[in-house]
Amino acid sequence: MTTIDLTGKKILLTGASDGIGKGVADFLMRMGAQVAIHYNTNRASAEALAVKYNNGSKPFQSNLANEEDVYKLFEEVEEYFGTIDTVILNAGIFLKHSTNKNTSDWLSVWKKTLDVNLNSVGLLTKLGIDHFKKQGQGRFIYIGSRAVFRGETEEYLAYAASKGGVTSLARSVARSFGKENIKSFVVSPGFTRTQMAEQFIEVYGEERVLNEIALNELTTPQDLAPLIGLMCSGLMDHATGATIDVNAGSHIR
Repeated sequence: MTTIDLTGKKILLTGASDGIGKGVADFLMRMGAQVAIHYNTNRASAEALAVKYNNGSKPFQSNLANEEDVYKLFEEVEEYFGTIDTVILNAGIFLKHSTNKNTSDWLSVWKKTLDVNLNSVGLLTKLGIDHFKKQGQGRFIYIGSRAVFRGETEEYLAYAASKGGVTSLARSVARSFGKENIKSFVVSPGFTRTQMAEQFIEVYGEERVLNEIALNELTTPQDLAPLIGLMCSGLMDHATGATIDVNAGSHIR
């Protein structure tokens, strides 16, 4: 079993009650980290994670589409933990808005997607930079997407654009704040077996997804978790600014 010592590390992880975030949170806590388990609606899942390890990790509710909620989330986590070593920006939405829609409806989904996937990430980045400057160190880990590099289908233009913004933001943070001991990384998944992915499979079938990848099985959240744990540990600090693809060989740069 993979072991990375994260004892004493305090980590804010957005979107931690489901999907990739839940798998990563579980791994980090098993490695000894205390995790601020952010959730929007799935309170039961977040609370179950906190109870599972009983190590001082705690759920925090926040609707990231709401600017005031984003401020409140960071303030509550900062107050509870005192110090935050790593901020993992994972929460995101993947909403269809075909260009065949009328423009008003299309724009509504565009705005909602960017509010959650990019605007909240930008605000948490600013709040994190202020916090890390005060304590003299810190790390950001941004969950991007292969869509940034290979593009997406026309139903998901907002999603692709938001993840492109996240990737550029992460790289800019790495370049701008390295001298202040602030590091920044991007993990770029492809199709990952989550509840959201299962909905896609129900419509289009698993064979369509498997035909896109080089391996024989889909990526799972557990495939991403050790890499993210390594980033949290400090052992990858000299890779600051890097984007690491974890997409089962479906897009190789």
